Amino acid sequence: MGTKLFKELEWWAFNHNIHRLELAVIIQNEPALSLYKKMDFEIEGTKRHFLCIDGKVVDEYDMSKLL
Repeated sequence: MGTKLFKELEWWAFNHNIHRLELAVIIQNEPALSLYKKMDFEIEGTKRHFLCIDGKVVDEYDMSKLL
């Protein structure tokens, strides 16, 4: 389901002259991170101690893909 959604998003973006996609994901979200890497998103940076979730401080990856 996620792969199909991203393929549709890329098609729409390409047809609207959008050449860059961006997203952010907490590094512990392994299923999402796996999907994003599968769809050729690359990690551009890490925001350390970016969020506090359930009392635990977590880091976040900034990711992007050029179309």
